[in-house]
Amino acid sequence: YGDHRDLHSFPTRRSSDLKNEIRAQFSLAMSAMYREEVPAYGELMELVADINVSVLERDESLRSQLSQSNGLDRITEERHGAIRVGTEKELFTLRRLFAVMGMEPVSYYDLAIAGIPVHSTAFRPVAEGDLNINPFRVFTSLLRLELIEDADLRAAAQEVLDNREIFTTAALNLIERAEKQGGLSNEDATQFVTEALETFRWHSKANIDQELYGKLHDEHRLIADIVSFHGPHINHLTPRTLDIDGVQVAMPERGINPKAVIEGPPQRDCPILLRQTSFKALEEKVLFKGENGNWDEGSHTARFGEIEQRGIALTPKGRALYDTLLDDTRARVRSGEGAYEDLLVESFKAFPDSYTELRAEGLAFFRYSLSDKGEEIARSVGISGSLDGLLEAGLLRMDPIIYEDFLPVSAAGIFQSNLGPNLGETGADVVYSNPSQQSFEQALGAKVWDELALYADLERASLNACLARLSEKALKDDVAVAA
Repeated sequence: YGDHRDLHSFPTRRSSDLKNEIRAQFSLAMSAMYREEVPAYGELMELVADINVSVLERDESLRSQLSQSNGLDRITEERHGAIRVGTEKELFTLRRLFAVMGMEPVSYYDLAIAGIPVHSTAFRPVAEGDLNINPFRVFTSLLRLELIEDADLRAAAQEVLDNREIFTTAALNLIERAEKQGGLSNEDATQFVTEALETFRWHSKANIDQELYGKLHDEHRLIADIVSFHGPHINHLTPRTLDIDGVQVAMPERGINPKAVIEGPPQRDCPILLRQTSFKALEEKVLFKGENGNWDEGSHTARFGEIEQRGIALTPKGRALYDTLLDDTRARVRSGEGAYEDLLVESFKAFPDSYTELRAEGLAFFRYSLSDKGEEIARSVGISGSLDGLLEAGLLRMDPIIYEDFLPVSAAGIFQSNLGPNLGETGADVVYSNPSQQSFEQALGAKVWDELALYADLERASLNACLARLSEKALKDDVAVAA
């Protein structure tokens, strides 16, 4: 399922094209590695593939919509991964590594408000054409050691992190070469994929002894996961499904134990933002440092399987309504009014569930293109008019712009609910501190992109292109008459 291609096949391309190819090949290599490390991932991929084929066979309108937006071909290979790093230096170098693959930091996510001592960004392509070639994303979190109150524990964790190197020497050299040359040669690109993959590989031997691991785990199990190992092992790799409710029902039939609740908005006719589900984290054997060079056997719980379904990107107005309805639902759950899922469905009845209403109320972003009738008009006489008028006349079509990013609350929920039993069901036990985007960007060495601005630019560009095409004939005729 998407992993059959040669992992080291790089055709001769221009530098910008090669970045896309490196990203595609790295995504495939990561998927192959994770399939070996977490066998249930392979079963999950087959399930998602089956579900997606079934959905497209029965839903012609969705197939047409995806085809129109160039989204049909990318579904099979679409993945997002998640990693966690411990130091500012590691985050800074990761930004440089992902840049070689044409991936840039988009959005700032504060998870400390959910009791998780990290803040994050998502590395992904930002240009529409690059996303269509391969939309690989990596949700990347930086540990906030300053939030650990115990000074001795904080110092011990810092010492461990300061004495590890998560990148191979060859990877660092290739990153530097790419920056100096503006890209890599085909041969260097092949080596880069191999070397970069080592950063994300699982290592069963810990960097610390069992006593320190226990103290870190008691502070927060995510801290233990970040500090204890050789590097930021990939802790989940997420395919995209077109029917997450179908996947949720089918997982037990494949011997996969899903989490109880799908994160994000409820099931809708017009999906919005992002919905996620997963199977529980694996308890894996780990060897901790012992006395006299020996190793003590223990276990660690971190890695899990996740699935996502993506919907339309919401405008600031739409995001505000989403947040309000979600907050209202949680308040009602806390007051004992009913079950979360039932109350969520009830609350979201206030959120319009047709693309026509979503556009009319300014709640979501759309990509505009000329209909067949519009193309005929553009070729023959040319026309101008308002957006509403052109849509009503059938000259334009609108398709949802797919949400390419993550939800802070959803991300926190996935983190909590997969770290262990009962976590995340009632919210965080600890709230660490306020967000600190400025310090995160300083560590990153760059500003993060504003995802809402990216969607707005995409919508505006698509509309302007349509208007230019529709008026092109009329403008040419005016010029001819004037001449």
